[in-house]
Amino acid sequence: MTQIKKVAVIGAGTMGGGIAAHCINAGLQVVLLDTVPSSLTPDEEQRGLTLASKEVRNRFVKAGLERIKNARPAALFDPQSVAKIVIGNVEDDLTLIADADWIVEAIIEQLEPKRALMEQIEQVRKPGSIVSSNTSGIPIAAIAAGRSEDFRRHFLGTHFFNPPRYLYLLEVIPTPDTDPDVVATISRFADVTLGKGVVVCKDRPNFIGNRIFSYDIATTVGYALRNGYTVEEVDSLTGELIGRPKTATFRLLDLVGIDVMLHVQRNLYEALPDDEEREALKIAPEIEALAAKGWLGNKSGVGFYKEVKGASGREFWHLNLQTMEHEPPKKPRFDLVGKARKIENLPERLRFLIDNADADRAGVFIRETMLRTLAYAARRIPEISDSIVDIDRAMRWGFGHQLGPFEVWDTLGVRKTAERMRERDIAIAPWVEEMLAKGGESFYQRDNGRVVGVWNPIESRYVEYTPPEGVLSLDDLRAQGREVARNHSASLIDLGDGVLCFEFHAKVNAIDPLITEMGWKALELLQEDRWVGMVIGNQSSDFCAGVNLGVVLMGVMGGKPEESAKFAKGAQDLFFRFRTCPKPIVAAPYGRVLGGGVEVCLAAARRVAAAETYMGLVELGVGLIPAWGGCKEFVRRHVSPHVKTPGADPLPYLQQAFETIAMAKVSELGAVQAKQLGYLMDDDRIVMNRERLVAEAKKEVLLMVAEGYTPVPPEGEPVYAIGRRGIAAVNAMVYGMRQGGYISDYDMTLARSLAYVMCGGDLTQPQWVTEQYFLDLEFEQASRLIQQPKTQERIMAILQTGKPLRN
Repeated sequence: MTQIKKVAVIGAGTMGGGIAAHCINAGLQVVLLDTVPSSLTPDEEQRGLTLASKEVRNRFVKAGLERIKNARPAALFDPQSVAKIVIGNVEDDLTLIADADWIVEAIIEQLEPKRALMEQIEQVRKPGSIVSSNTSGIPIAAIAAGRSEDFRRHFLGTHFFNPPRYLYLLEVIPTPDTDPDVVATISRFADVTLGKGVVVCKDRPNFIGNRIFSYDIATTVGYALRNGYTVEEVDSLTGELIGRPKTATFRLLDLVGIDVMLHVQRNLYEALPDDEEREALKIAPEIEALAAKGWLGNKSGVGFYKEVKGASGREFWHLNLQTMEHEPPKKPRFDLVGKARKIENLPERLRFLIDNADADRAGVFIRETMLRTLAYAARRIPEISDSIVDIDRAMRWGFGHQLGPFEVWDTLGVRKTAERMRERDIAIAPWVEEMLAKGGESFYQRDNGRVVGVWNPIESRYVEYTPPEGVLSLDDLRAQGREVARNHSASLIDLGDGVLCFEFHAKVNAIDPLITEMGWKALELLQEDRWVGMVIGNQSSDFCAGVNLGVVLMGVMGGKPEESAKFAKGAQDLFFRFRTCPKPIVAAPYGRVLGGGVEVCLAAARRVAAAETYMGLVELGVGLIPAWGGCKEFVRRHVSPHVKTPGADPLPYLQQAFETIAMAKVSELGAVQAKQLGYLMDDDRIVMNRERLVAEAKKEVLLMVAEGYTPVPPEGEPVYAIGRRGIAAVNAMVYGMRQGGYISDYDMTLARSLAYVMCGGDLTQPQWVTEQYFLDLEFEQASRLIQQPKTQERIMAILQTGKPLRN
């Protein structure tokens, strides 16, 4: 297989630039090229430039580079890495791609320019290099028509979703000429190196994801228009209620761009003369009218919604589809939906909604639109794919659906749902009828919730389901009986090879007494010879949102502060025991990792983090300081080592560590920035594909064992306390910030408390102290702060509004 180290992207637009940026994120060499302008801008003319000027000839690619720099959300893990992208244009610099292992075309969505570019690429590419097109709608085989056999063997489609860094799905589209080894190479590379969820599609219009999504959107919008549902009503029914993102339908169209949606729908309508649902894809006149007005959604500031300054502040008015005027929000209320929202489990909620759909018009809407999309997805087999798994993955990975169409159908009952479809004259795919005739009652076969088999529509039988290699699913392990212990908030799971997993599964994985209870159980088990080490990891939306503030506040305000203190001290002791454990503990953070979630990671011997990990010690925002080792660890890691360097002054390093915590800095750009901020260390690994995170953390434990793990002594290591000199310097900085109006009086109080701890207290002379000395200072100050009314106000504000209060 080709080893991909250098990537060339041709086309520096939104998609091409995003792909180039993500390849830089992955540590690859990247070349980015674009076309040459055919005319000068007024500014270029005024400056006396000509079409032969290099600045002019590289204008488009430089504009693409600026888009990469300024992209929001950020396209790059590290803004400085943009300098690593080599730029040029296709007329002067095509030889830059001659040694590329993978060449990606992402130019204008027109067949002939793409074909012409492929001819140019063939003249310079090295033998064995892979060439792909990022088109979302043009037939892949047509793009490579006329090229040599070797070129066509190494050519395929790679359809990224925008933005390429964040959207997990990558559709790989081979042609009949594509070498299977090329498909395997690019799929493995995209999975492991780029961190993508790969789905192999057939070369059909819009492939898998956009084909089903386009139909679903068209059906939803069309049904709403025909039956008088409002924009607000539709969005209240097609979002989180049914397991989809908050953007639902019309908010999503505003986000994507109404012009983009119209372009996709027009192209799809023209490309599908034989689709039995072709007329459903026709664009409604009301949507055409929006585009004619220039109402294109978020990009134009008005679409199905527009922002208005109302009496209560910022409001989002929705479009009346009959009058084409925007109206104030009304917050739709449906009795059925109110009952359904009380059902936390999504499959149970969906069954309730469909089984009781006739109760009101909300249920009717969900049933009539959902059944049509489920049936359409089934009828697209074998046209767009032979695999129900790949179709489900495409919708989950590409569009944020919690369940794919066949998973939803299984949830509702295949036979019962098919009967409902027949009642409405909705055509059912022949292979589904055949499955039911053979006694198949579900698309997936499950054993205690674990998928063990899946219906193969081509072979008309169940086949064994094989999970992706190198991926560990905690739920699957649980289903196999490998859960060693469990309570409401946490579990211990046997990962195999003597590695234990400490899994949080509380709400937002906030640390509560039950989690710490399970942590002590884990330490107890680690004393047994059968266990060689442990992973602290879970597979939720976020690793850990910090301490459960409700538990803490309830104890203090409920007149039982000793219970909150006992919990807090117990968690601190637990994390220190993790740090000094005789066997290696590896944390596997991802997503949001805040407050106590960072501290449990700092307590581990090593961290294996997902690339999209957003870490921050944010305790000052709720009127506290880190009290589970966070202050101590920042001093130990980022101040103490510099004291050992002759002549080095530790004060600047202390100030930097203090600022990170005092300003509640979060690695908003991901794990690379978390290293820069000091939450991760240089020897901590970053994994691009979060699906592989737990498995990679397990590998790290085993590697540490094999290399001969040397544990931290039970008493910890000496930590440098700078004392009064540090307190004076930091407090002077804090005073300046207060005088400048950057912080409140209470912010200053909190910052001084933090400075007191991080400097080791009121010591007249700097000295080396124990880790426990710092931990005692943390606990002392945190215990004092939790009693303060302003701290309690801040905690209450977070619990009630989710937003920090600066009192």
